[in-house]
Formats: sequence, structure tokens, C-alpha cells
Amino acid sequence: MIISFEIENWMAFRDPTLFTMVASKERQHNQRIVRIPKYPIRILPVTSIYGGNASGKSIFFKALGFAQNFIVNGLKPEEKIPVESFRLNLDYRNKPTKFRFELLIDEQIYEYSFSITRNAVTEEKLVKITSSSEKELFYRQNSESIKLHKSLPKQDYLNFAFHGTHKNQLFLTNSVLQKITTFKPIFDWFKTQLVLIGPSGLSGPFTSYIHGKDSSLKSINKSLHNFDTGILHLEGEVVPLDSLKIDEGFLDQLKKSVSEDSIVEIMNPDRTERITLYEENDELVAKRLVSYHRQSDGSKVKFEMVDESDGTRRLIDLLPGFQSMSSEKTDRVYVIDELDRSLHSMLTKQLINSFLCNCNNNTRSQLLFTTHDLLLMDQNLLRRDEMWIAESDHEGVSRLVSFAEFKDVRSDKDIRKSYLQGRLGGVPKILIDQCLIMNDSEA
Repeated sequence: MIISFEIENWMAFRDPTLFTMVASKERQHNQRIVRIPKYPIRILPVTSIYGGNASGKSIFFKALGFAQNFIVNGLKPEEKIPVESFRLNLDYRNKPTKFRFELLIDEQIYEYSFSITRNAVTEEKLVKITSSSEKELFYRQNSESIKLHKSLPKQDYLNFAFHGTHKNQLFLTNSVLQKITTFKPIFDWFKTQLVLIGPSGLSGPFTSYIHGKDSSLKSINKSLHNFDTGILHLEGEVVPLDSLKIDEGFLDQLKKSVSEDSIVEIMNPDRTERITLYEENDELVAKRLVSYHRQSDGSKVKFEMVDESDGTRRLIDLLPGFQSMSSEKTDRVYVIDELDRSLHSMLTKQLINSFLCNCNNNTRSQLLFTTHDLLLMDQNLLRRDEMWIAESDHEGVSRLVSFAEFKDVRSDKDIRKSYLQGRLGGVPKILIDQCLIMNDSEA
């Protein structure tokens, strides 16, 4: 679970910006708050982020995506780090960008942070937090030195791994690549437990059930029916490889990338649908997703995904994740940018409710989402500390503010009205209040 996430000098977030999933003292919807016995902390299962266009919502999502990719995939030794610092002030262009995570992993809290420039990792630290103390497992400064806690096993191997860590590479990443398991739980959290779903989909949950190995497909098909999409069921249909017109060199790369346990997703040549590739019986298999509807005579007819509405396709992207979140067995964190894209407000609200009604003290999954849907700004659905605002000031600097910080926002208050009146911030600063018509002299 995410306890907190802090960024500094990342795109529009110039100043240190702390986002926290720690619950406030309010009692509303208290039954779903997660309490960890060994820590005096209460963690929220859900958070929404509102705000106008260009306020910083998607930038927050991109920060998580960048950190995940940098930790899991790393870079080649000669590559520049594709970090994006604050660009509207020259003083910040060469300053480090900072990321700090506080995470609950296997009932243990860790704090992991790193600072980077385009050329190098300038600082990296991992701290293990107990109920009574903090243990700094390692502290790395540039590529010159690392301080390891004396309790860590295999100190020689860890020092060897550090000296083999390039300046544009994280020590956490390289130690796992060197098959040192000491810090692998933190690495694995970023690799498998953090799931990011953007506005265009292309998510891991989608590929999991087209592969045909997800037992929840039956339940997902039932949900599609209940949401009035007209779909009877989904199927993964085999696509002949030669019909994809894949370059031989790229095909060889794909064969090296996929296995029975890993899946690769590509767009077909005309970019109208996604193709999933995996290995089965030592053969590369390509599948695409198709849907079936019922005709007036009772028979079934096949639909391509391009024939389905944008809203239906968005729902298909999201349902596997919500199915997973509703299981007590998962501890994945789903971060969804523009959750409501192409979805009716009632449908979006039902998706959130389907997750929240299963949340309790044993829940270890989380849902973080950005949205413009004001019907979700409802204290009957979400607590004040589960609603945040992103806003940008006159210098182009974004910040995040929790509704819990506003003292006049009571639990019985119409929070939506206050927001639309601009009293809470996070609304577009629209300068035009008339028809958008330009005179010939203005063109």
C-alpha cells in the first residue's frame, strides 16, 4: 500500500509536494480504514484527485509512471535519464528531481527515496521503519560511496553490486539484477503491485484475461452484462502472425521477450486494435479481443473492438482491475488517470462503490484516480481526506491540497457547491465569458 508519495522539481511540481494516504481523525466511513497492528497508523483505501485542465493531475500520474519505469527497467550505461524538471524557472533546470515513497509491503513499512538529474543519480536511500525506530538499510551519495547497515547480510556482495552500479542507475535496481534478494520486496512492489492505467488503457489487467488464464473472466462477462453494454461475453481470438505484417527483426525481438508467464502487447499495423502475444507449447501465439452480442433471432454475432463504443472499451480496460481490487487476496495499488473518461457518471460511481463495499481492515489493495466528474465529489461516497485538489498558480507551479485541510468543510456540507464557486481552488481560471468568435482583424 502507498502511505505517502512526495515529489519535488518534477514538471509543474516545482516545490516539495506531499500526497498522503494516511487517514485523518474524522469518523466518516470509518469501517473501511486499514489499521496496521504494529504501527500507530490508519491507511485510506481510496483517493480521488480533482482539478482543472493543466492543473497537475496527469503530471502526478506521470511521476508515478516515471518512477516505476526507472526502478524496474533502468537505463543503458550511456543513456541520459529522461527526467523532466520544472521548466518555467531557469534556476530549477539543473537542480535534482526528488522522489520519496513510504510503502507498506508485507506488513512492513519502508521509505525509499532517490534524487536524480539528467546525468546521474545524486542520492538514494532505503529505510526500514519499525514501530519504535528507523533503520537506514542503505544510503548512497552519487556514485562515490554507499553506507550499508551493519545488520545486512552479504556485505561484500552488496558493495560489489554498488561498485558495478552506473551513475545513471539505481542501486536498488542493480542489486536485484545481480540476483541479490535483500531489497527485492521493494523492487517487486514497483514491478508487480503498482498498476498504472492511463486514459487510453493499455493496462496489464486487460492483457491478463485475453491470455485465457484468468479465472475471473466469467465474472467480468457478467459485469459487462449488468452494466448494460449488450455484450454476452468476451473472447481472445487467435490472429495469424503473418497477417500482422511484422518486420522479421521485430518478430525475433518479440520471441525473445515473451514466454508462458509473460505477455507482450502491440498495436496492429493500422492501429485500430491491440494484439496480445504470448508463448504456448514453444510457439508464439497472437490474440485479439472480440465481443459477442445476441441477435434478434437469439443467435450470437461477433463484434470487433473497434465496433464497440468508447465507453464500453474503457469499461473493458477497467473491469479486470476492479475485479482484482475487490479480492481480499490482492495487495495491488491501482492508479487510474481520468477514471471517468467516456463513462457515464452513474457507471463510474458504481465501479467505485463495487470496490469500497469490499473494503475493511483486512484490505491491502488501493485505488487512486484522477477525475473531472463532480458527481463523485460526494461525502456519502468519499471522505474529505479521500478527496484532493490539484491546482496551478500564476507561475505555472502545481500543488496538491486535501479537502481535509479546509476547516470549513463539514461532513454535512455540499462540498461540490463550494468547489464550483472556486472557494476550494482547483477550478479553471476562465477569462472568456462570451461567444468564442474572433473578428477578422484579430485572426
